Amino acid sequence: MLTARPGAFIDAALTAPHAFQADQWHQSSMTFTHHMPGVVRIQPDSPTVSRCVVLSSGIHGDETAPIELIDGLLADILSGALIPTVPLLLIIGHAEAIKAHTRFIEDNLNRLFGGWNQEKNEEHHLANQLQQAVSDFFAAQPASMQRWHLDLHSAIRDSFHYMFGVIPTTSKATDVRPLAALLNDAQMDASVLSQSPSPTFSWYSANHHDALAATLEMGRVAPLYENDMREYAPLNQTLRTLLSETALPSTLTPMRFYRVTRTLTKHTEQFALTFSSSAKNFTPFQQGECLATDEGMSTHAEQDGEVVIFPNANVPVGHRAGLLATPFRPDADQPLYVNTTSA
Repeated sequence: MLTARPGAFIDAALTAPHAFQADQWHQSSMTFTHHMPGVVRIQPDSPTVSRCVVLSSGIHGDETAPIELIDGLLADILSGALIPTVPLLLIIGHAEAIKAHTRFIEDNLNRLFGGWNQEKNEEHHLANQLQQAVSDFFAAQPASMQRWHLDLHSAIRDSFHYMFGVIPTTSKATDVRPLAALLNDAQMDASVLSQSPSPTFSWYSANHHDALAATLEMGRVAPLYENDMREYAPLNQTLRTLLSETALPSTLTPMRFYRVTRTLTKHTEQFALTFSSSAKNFTPFQQGECLATDEGMSTHAEQDGEVVIFPNANVPVGHRAGLLATPFRPDADQPLYVNTTSA
């Protein structure tokens, strides 16, 4: 049985699958189910808030602050310092990449949540397991419960916004103001509204399970246990509110908002970004500036202030090499839809 010792969940997540023993126990009016090394379900006997929550981390192995944050939440739940009033699924994802302190082993795990994968390697197998765990968790809850999924990451480059969230698009028009207000309460600097489907973990929950979902970028990558967790104190407190309080934050300011306008895709091996490889996330450009070239084609900034997010030319052909986005200011009195074409 897991204990309240800080680091116990991390140690369990890094246990070799053949050495892991599934476990279930009842404690403090909650049932704990530990059925995979890095997956724990917590089911209150009588949930008092009509909300169920997935919090995931470690989808990229070198993004360790989220792993420590999730571990700390579970330690406090097991010690009784935090009493969740909602059903909760906690995930520390990619054990092999965490142990190797690398983003992934063979394939980017956070591009494999588009549905069932042919299990050609560890990442494909793990993506299938995690999708099933999330689907089983949501299926076990009443249909009337509001579903949430926050997938916690850390950025691999500097950013003009140190912490920000990316809210995935879905085919269904969903007002994401509650989600944006929660990110604002966590003192995230910005929210980015996506415009096209992308097989990320948060997109999976949003698209397949109608969850309010986002990918949260927390600072920069660092070795495990070498993060300054004081930087994430506001987010830590907001997550505790999400797990235990009936009323959630409702204010959208002062957080900045961006809407993705285009995706930079690497179509051939000749693809190149025309700006510095060390450019920060949210670097702005002037209208007409050339941003990328690819076998005779070029991409230019369409307006002043268009920014680039996640630029990376070293991706496989056919993969995303960056997002282009423009700032906007939402009307807090009107529904906020991610994909304006589905509103």
